[in-house]
Amino acid sequence: MLGVLTGFAIIAVVIAAGYLLGRSDVLGPSARTVLSRFVFFAASPCLLFTVLAKADPHVLVSPLLGVSAGSALTVVVVTVLVSRLVWRRPVAQTTVSAFAAGYVNANNIGLPVAIYVLGNAAYPAPVVLLQLLVYAPTGLLVLELARGGRVPWRTVLRSFGNPLLLGTLLGAILALTRVHLPQPVLEPFVLIGGAAIPLMLMGFGMSLHGQRVLEPGSGRRDVLLVTALKLLGMPAAAWLLGTFVLPLDQRTLHAAVVLAGLPTAQNVLVYAMRYDRSVLIARDTVLLTTLGSLPVLLLVAVLVPS
Repeated sequence: MLGVLTGFAIIAVVIAAGYLLGRSDVLGPSARTVLSRFVFFAASPCLLFTVLAKADPHVLVSPLLGVSAGSALTVVVVTVLVSRLVWRRPVAQTTVSAFAAGYVNANNIGLPVAIYVLGNAAYPAPVVLLQLLVYAPTGLLVLELARGGRVPWRTVLRSFGNPLLLGTLLGAILALTRVHLPQPVLEPFVLIGGAAIPLMLMGFGMSLHGQRVLEPGSGRRDVLLVTALKLLGMPAAAWLLGTFVLPLDQRTLHAAVVLAGLPTAQNVLVYAMRYDRSVLIARDTVLLTTLGSLPVLLLVAVLVPS
């Protein structure tokens, strides 16, 4: 338990440092954008590549992937049923809400949590692959069709060129084929990837400054439903699946529930803005789930020890 608290304390301090930098504006108005682009296009792909290249292949193909997929599908189905059939929301709004309920921040928050709390940075990799290969293309396809467009093959194909996906796939291929690159070849990627975690957390802290949530007209009921499903429903579904359906060992079960308790990914806000649909719902859910994930993950550490 002390190790878990230490890990969360480290993450919280770095996020707080980023918040103070954002509040003081010492880095200028473009700092957050520059940091996020560097992390997305260079640091994170390098980190995922180097971590997975040396990872145990069993982590990548473990039942954890099935539990993660099943827990996400559970909350997505509940969201769709309530949003579409009960509240009669439009298809696009329902899609954004479903994205927000089941698409976890496996990169910016998941990687630091995996390193400092789970002790293995490879745990989020299967989730990253699942979301980039399946969730994102499917959701984007529905959003495009909902606005009356044709099948967006360019958009779908572009999602497969995501740098995070490429770094993850290349690292996973090396791990699964047990090919070991010489250290001098890996070292530049290790060096660049080393910047990912602190910059992720500081960039996230900067993004918290000036945010206001649940303003009138922002879809409060939808936000509260999705936030509850993300923070409570998805970890509960992961525990049930990992205990009774796809039984996991205690350590892997702990990792699966922790991953399910991660906040909504910021990608969801990007997708909502791209199609100009339910932007406030996406923004507020990302912020609320991020703020609420810390106590949820601490609770998971107590109730589902590793």
